[in-house]
Amino acid sequence: MEEFSKLLHEGLLLAAFVPGEIPVGFAGAFIVDNWLHIAEADVHPIWQRQGIGRQLMNALLSEGKRRGLTGASLTTDRYAPFNAPFYASLGFQIAEGRVIPPRLRELLTAEVASGLNPQRRVAMQLFY
Repeated sequence: MEEFSKLLHEGLLLAAFVPGEIPVGFAGAFIVDNWLHIAEADVHPIWQRQGIGRQLMNALLSEGKRRGLTGASLTTDRYAPFNAPFYASLGFQIAEGRVIPPRLRELLTAEVASGLNPQRRVAMQLFY
């Protein structure tokens, strides 16, 4: 709940609803160093593969572009079947080695420190 509150008050938080005002997904981002950083995006499994996640992501990306930001970034699981490939379909590219900006390198380091497998983590970015 703390992360949601931070996204709501300090970032961007979008939610998707189906008829009956039932929430089925969300996407949230922060603006850091003139970049839109996607913090989290998720759609309930029953509602996945229906374009809801793509609509949420496109809305976030459009808002970042409207604000004149440099681009968008995120970290994700390199090998999950629908993570990195989904983001690549939106125009994100994997940033590896020396091209990883310090802010993304710090995020990856923090994720590993919290217990995530460093071989599975990847940074991605999209330039507007």
